[in-house]
Amino acid sequence: MIKAIAIDDEPPALKVVESFCKRVDFIELQKTFTKPTEALEYLSKNPVDLLFLDIQMPSLSGIDLFKSVKNTMVIFATAYSEFAVEGFNLNAVDYLLKPFTFDRFLQAVEKAKKEQKMMSEEGIKKHLFIRADYSLIKIELPDILYIEGLDDYLKIHLSTRKPVVARITMKSMLELVPENEFIRVHRSYILPEIRIIGIKNKTILLPEMEIPIGSSFEDKFFEMFKNLNKI
Repeated sequence: MIKAIAIDDEPPALKVVESFCKRVDFIELQKTFTKPTEALEYLSKNPVDLLFLDIQMPSLSGIDLFKSVKNTMVIFATAYSEFAVEGFNLNAVDYLLKPFTFDRFLQAVEKAKKEQKMMSEEGIKKHLFIRADYSLIKIELPDILYIEGLDDYLKIHLSTRKPVVARITMKSMLELVPENEFIRVHRSYILPEIRIIGIKNKTILLPEMEIPIGSSFEDKFFEMFKNLNKI
């Protein structure tokens, strides 16, 4: 059973989600909210598996709300198609463009069901879906060599294939990868901790290259390694 809540500043839209959820036997819609702040307060005490989330709301956007929530799937539902790319960049399960049919809704929640099953089977997160080249690309976390920032894009260097270039910020990427496995070491680089083979002065040694440690990231980086008893 997938525990869910729905957040939308328009009550009629919540009624639609509520009605559709009643027709799906694996979705338990626990509450609906018209105020994002009330939803966040509820989530702080009652974690759920899935959010049905509007994007454009007056007090707090759905994008910002989702960024503040950890370990929760999201299906965005909005009348504005221009938000689709940003929604997928946040690793959304799906993006519903209002008004949507029950069949389209069912397709989205089936994706959530599949994602939940994979997460429970794996136990830990092992892959990402990144929007690039007008499609969703699956990236296995162990394949990531390093992530390089290029203005408004990121270049994800991989061990098994050519790099993937995606329009996503460094901040958003850090929210997608496991925080205990990846670390930002420079304004332009995020590294998998497992790929680091050594440190020389203020330079990180990878099998493929050397990467400088940015001055504003030094303290966090070296503290992490002290905690891991690596230096």
